Amino acid sequence: MRRFVFFRKEDVSGKSGTGIVFEGIEFSSGKVVTEWREGTRNMGIYENIDSVKMIHGHQGRGKIVWLEDPGDALKLIEEVHQEVSTKPRHK
Repeated sequence: MRRFVFFRKEDVSGKSGTGIVFEGIEFSSGKVVTEWREGTRNMGIYENIDSVKMIHGHQGRGKIVWLEDPGDALKLIEEVHQEVSTKPRHK
């Protein structure tokens, strides 16, 4: 099994959000289960990771970050920090 998060900088649909939008697990069979982090926290079951990318990738605007890879996890932390620090703050 491998754990991952799905990170999106831009939400073209305006519905599913930006940042870490869902968490997932890829099983040794190749099947994938995801859980959304906001709203109703729905879960999805997919045949493979490519299906997840195709359905939720928004033409390459989202990406899978494998949590077992420390380098990828560090890059994600840097991107999230950059995203948060560049957003306008509400007063």
